[in-house]
Amino acid sequence: MAIIVNLDVMMAKRKMSLSTLSEKVGITMANLSILKNNKAKAIRFSTLNAICEVLDCQPSDLLEFEK
Repeated sequence: MAIIVNLDVMMAKRKMSLSTLSEKVGITMANLSILKNNKAKAIRFSTLNAICEVLDCQPSDLLEFEK
């Protein structure tokens, strides 16, 4: 069982680069890259909120549960 982060999918849909998202959210590119590549062990709600606000999406657009 795993939680899959679809950040790269939403970034592609919004035609936004990692560097642009990093600037708008206020998170380092390294930390966003960890999320994007499904290497993250956790995410703060404040971070999730900021990403959703910038990408104009819901948390369910970014997170997926896979058995």
